[in-house]
Amino acid sequence: MSHLTDDQANAIREAVAEAVLTACEQGREGLEDDPDAHLLMVAASTVAAEETSRLLRQSITGARTAGHSWEALGRLLGISRQAAQQRFGLPATERTDSAPGDGPARRVLKPLHAFNEMEALEKEGRRGWHVVDYGYLFHLVEASPRKWEHRRLWWPSRRRRRLLEEEGWQLIVPSDFDSPWAYYKRRLNEPAEQ
Repeated sequence: MSHLTDDQANAIREAVAEAVLTACEQGREGLEDDPDAHLLMVAASTVAAEETSRLLRQSITGARTAGHSWEALGRLLGISRQAAQQRFGLPATERTDSAPGDGPARRVLKPLHAFNEMEALEKEGRRGWHVVDYGYLFHLVEASPRKWEHRRLWWPSRRRRRLLEEEGWQLIVPSDFDSPWAYYKRRLNEPAEQ
């Protein structure tokens, strides 16, 4: 199993810290006397945390594709095999097909990312599929006889959420995924396309 040396780990830490500090020079310079500089540092650190979380999930997906076990990944992460699989694997509710009488059919749309997911959800929504769960690079969708529409927003304010709900939008809550986005769906009164 590959491990980083202390020097490699320290170099990564320093590079991330420098990237955050460099992204907002006024933050670094103003930390002594400008309270708003601290907010800039929080904003830059948030972006860094989101990016490192994305990189971690992407590297785990790559390791799994390369044949590494959840046991090996759990050891590397310092957690159990089961915890690694629950946190980074597809949801337990994933099914690619359902037998008649088992409930609505479900399937996973993947790989999806910020640039193609809304187009895919629009297409599948016209066919009656709607999102019931999502995670890193995938959406779990369920069949329906009606068309659906989907929206992706930065986490909206309480007032905006209330307005969306009044318009018939439902918040889709992921089972275990940190995302900067909030996903909504709304059923339409039109039959799904074939």
